[in-house]
Amino acid sequence: MVKYKILVAFTILILFSFEIVAQPNVHNQSTVYEWPKDSLVKNKLDQWQDKKFGMIIHWGLYAFPGMIESWSLCSEDWIERDSTITYDNYKKWYWDLSKSFNPVKFNPEQWAQSAYSAGMRYLVFTTKHHDGFAMFNTRQTDFSISQGPFKNNPRADVAKYVFDAFRKKGFMIGAYFSKPDWHSEYYWWPKYATPDRNNNYDIDKHPWRWNKFKQYTYNQISELMHNYGSIDILWLDGGWVRPLESVTDEVRSWGANIPKWSQDVDMNHIAEMARSAQPGLLMVDRTVHGPFENYQTPEQKIPSAKLDHPWESCMTLGDAWGFVSNDNYKSSFKVIHSLIEIVSKGGSLLLGVGPSSEGLIPDKAVKRLNEIGAWMNKNGRAIYNTRTTANYHDGDTWFTQSKDGGRLFALVCLQEGIKIPDYVEWSGNVPAKGCKMIFLDTNKPVKWQMVNGKVRVILPQGLSDKLEALAFSFVPASKL
Repeated sequence: MVKYKILVAFTILILFSFEIVAQPNVHNQSTVYEWPKDSLVKNKLDQWQDKKFGMIIHWGLYAFPGMIESWSLCSEDWIERDSTITYDNYKKWYWDLSKSFNPVKFNPEQWAQSAYSAGMRYLVFTTKHHDGFAMFNTRQTDFSISQGPFKNNPRADVAKYVFDAFRKKGFMIGAYFSKPDWHSEYYWWPKYATPDRNNNYDIDKHPWRWNKFKQYTYNQISELMHNYGSIDILWLDGGWVRPLESVTDEVRSWGANIPKWSQDVDMNHIAEMARSAQPGLLMVDRTVHGPFENYQTPEQKIPSAKLDHPWESCMTLGDAWGFVSNDNYKSSFKVIHSLIEIVSKGGSLLLGVGPSSEGLIPDKAVKRLNEIGAWMNKNGRAIYNTRTTANYHDGDTWFTQSKDGGRLFALVCLQEGIKIPDYVEWSGNVPAKGCKMIFLDTNKPVKWQMVNGKVRVILPQGLSDKLEALAFSFVPASKL
């Protein structure tokens, strides 16, 4: 009991001394894209592009004190810690959280239902973040959820039950895996200090040690690919772990914390194994452009213009990726408007949610997801299974089209708290003469006409001011 009180007191101290915000120096987006050649990967990629809206779940040791995921272990200028605590003691405290993390209310069915109700259709789950704590039953280390106080729980192999719960809802399944592993002595060698996110020894001088880390990484990914059912996406984070030849001038221009030497983990070897176990597997080696970055992942931002290759914006629902108390969740207006813009530009939205240390998505987050889902339930036809159009944007109006190009969708983003107008207008993307304009909210036709070269749609009376956006479906004039 005394030890527990000391731990709680220390945790509170850390919480008040550590700034709880999302990582500021987010991963940059690659500027080069290489289309896959494998027909199975191409087919899977097309299926993924139909889904449009996914959930990424950050859940690990960092949920216990409710702090920024893993990053407090790293010694970089943007990291803040209590200056009265030595770095070594801090790391020991963090590693020792594994002895107390016991999420007794772990409920993956609640997670899956919340995501499904929001209109999400694919999952990315953190099987291991940079701190090296595995949320699956790995044989490579005892630093895992299945070896701590949760080990006797029937659901101790957390990843298995998360994947199963989402599969039952028809989701595509993605396994997030951090290439860097700060707990592994083959990445952060205890012989040396740990100055930043990179490995802390010269690989050229100690190749045997790096080979140990490469094998460790291969073995853990192999466990995920062989022991956890069908996996659609291997989402690899930690883009600074890369071959030296991929550290281009562009990468160097991103700023500090680029690799000082090659951190090649032999992606060819990993991909061969992974796709042998999971044919057609999408590999997302973030920011490392080439054959293993099957889609790009700009973080916490939306590209300025549409892109004609596969991509997703990964963004947080709140201010942090993982769980923090009283997080500031984005409004349904903000999320839906972001989703509309992203899809119109050819991308998908991967929205981050962090379950609590008990294993539940917070009620406030569930409420927000349900609000988003209420809009998606009526307007999803303008989002799912769509592709970009030549004229994809006009002011607050965004456009998508069905995969066969037979129907266009216009999505008008509304300002929060503003009375809905009597009509909306847009330029370009003119409907075929005499065709019906369907208002997706009611699934009924609405009147439209051409006024001064613009499409004007007359809105029904009595619409709720809580509507985040209006969506319309019509046959384009170009199809006649």
